[in-house]
Amino acid sequence: MSDEEVLAAVRALAPALRERSAEAESLRKVPEASIKELADTGFFRLLQPKAHGGYAADPALFYAAVKEIAKACGSTGWVASVVGVHPWHVALYDPRAQEEVWGQDRDTRICSSYAPTGKVTPVDRGHPRTESGGGFTLSGRWHFSSGCDHTDWALLGGLVTDAEGRPVDMRTFLIPRSQYRVDEVWDTVGLRGSGSNDIVVEEVFVPEHRALSFGPVTALQVPGHRLNPEPLYRLPYASVFTTTISTPIVGIAEGAYEDYVAATRERFRISYGQQVAEDPFAQVRIARAASDIDASWLQLQRNVSELYALAQRGEELPTPLRTRARRDQVLATERCVAAVDLLMENAGGSAMRTGPNPVQRAWRDVHTGRGHAANDPERALVLFGQGALGLDIQDTML
Repeated sequence: MSDEEVLAAVRALAPALRERSAEAESLRKVPEASIKELADTGFFRLLQPKAHGGYAADPALFYAAVKEIAKACGSTGWVASVVGVHPWHVALYDPRAQEEVWGQDRDTRICSSYAPTGKVTPVDRGHPRTESGGGFTLSGRWHFSSGCDHTDWALLGGLVTDAEGRPVDMRTFLIPRSQYRVDEVWDTVGLRGSGSNDIVVEEVFVPEHRALSFGPVTALQVPGHRLNPEPLYRLPYASVFTTTISTPIVGIAEGAYEDYVAATRERFRISYGQQVAEDPFAQVRIARAASDIDASWLQLQRNVSELYALAQRGEELPTPLRTRARRDQVLATERCVAAVDLLMENAGGSAMRTGPNPVQRAWRDVHTGRGHAANDPERALVLFGQGALGLDIQDTML
């Protein structure tokens, strides 16, 4: 299949995903059938390197597919986006790590929990637990690992400290499912079907080649480049991952807009004795929401496309473009949450009843997604402001 055929297959699958949205909420995870059917479209291989059977596709196409999935079911879109981006990250690792993940099964999926909540202990070369070279032992609990029930490896963030306990490095540790357990603790108001459970690790040794430092990732100089020369893997981590978090929210908002408009065409407001479609104030809300959702998507697509075009030409990715990508990413989330609020306020009392109301579900989902650390607007906007004023910018998420 071509990249475009994968996108077409995802669009064709969307109605089935939508039909299972209530089931996802009830299960508190994406149904197995949805994951299998998404895998069959080739979606999870879009950002996987060609060396391991992937497409190494244009990231704009990947995000377009995510948006279509999130329009149909917010939780499925969230999981698809997060799990779908992890092949991109694993492609940055030492080729030995990539072989361990995909050598036996090219359909292997990976989950993550990047917040450094566990304990990391360096292990010197020659330690009895090492196979060759050094590594680290990992212990602790990592939260909010979306889609972890459907994966066989995990990317876990951790701080490496010196002898005095001071942080000296931030790494992401790649470990197989046999070395961690999943605790089912996810029970939330929104994104209920994302299955963002906890991952628990108890004294697991992680070899050096499966512990990637953020320094080389930020500098765009990683060991995975030896195996994967495609321009996709020359993009900034911060731009890729924060767009991964915002895109499902845009998709959820777009789906809510379409559902609201469809319902409003049929609604009759008894208190005013009129069809809601004839209410000019409802019409204004529709216009405002549509514009904000459109603006959010257009900016996300523009920034990703410009970054990718530069990477294809082998050119430097300038700081002003990277700060703009972060600016637009957080504002995309902010605008889409506000757009869904605007629609929900005028959706009527029946929308607040317990049950499978799609606008209400979208309202709960976008507010839950807004709580992700990548969607903190002040932290991202200050970077753009500093750059515009000619100040030095010091931030790893750029």
